[in-house]
Amino acid sequence: QVQLVESGGGLVQAGDSLRLSCAASGRTFSIYNMGWFRQAPGKERDFVSAISWSGSRTTYADSVKGRFTISRDNAKNTVYLQMNSLKPEDTAVYYCAADRSLELKLKGYDYWGQGTQVTVSS
Repeated sequence: QVQLVESGGGLVQAGDSLRLSCAASGRTFSIYNMGWFRQAPGKERDFVSAISWSGSRTTYADSVKGRFTISRDNAKNTVYLQMNSLKPEDTAVYYCAADRSLELKLKGYDYWGQGTQVTVSS
């Protein structure tokens, strides 16, 4: 089992950057694929990005491709989401999640954090 805690959210202006972090407990972090999701008010939770356990594979939603970068540091039990050129439509609660599957998934993750709010003003 793994526990996840997100941080790094905040209020920024359009065009700014933020880096989200997700710290995981436990010594088995390196065996989990990790994902970032977001949920805007009144909308469903959407996939944003995922990274394989080794960091060798990544995938992104079309809406963030070219602006967001996912990475991980297994020595620090942390996964990151670097968000550049932020837009008002990126406003949401951002969640990290962990999954034991062999493939990178867009849904159905096993463990979830509590989320961190990102607000982008125009």
